Amino acid sequence: MAKTIVIKQIGSPIRRPAKQRQTLIGLGLNKMHKVRELEDTPAVRGMINKIPHMVEIIEEKG
Repeated sequence: MAKTIVIKQIGSPIRRPAKQRQTLIGLGLNKMHKVRELEDTPAVRGMINKIPHMVEIIEEKG
């Protein structure tokens, strides 16, 4: 079974660069306090590391 990671959006993309908004959308987040469970891959970790001020890691399953 693959490792998964649960992330939550805690920051608004308003007045942020377009790249940060696109990264949020790439993670499947678009509204405040939305929670997603994603596969824990280097690509997902990289996107989270680009916007650590806007997302929070809630849980790491695996």
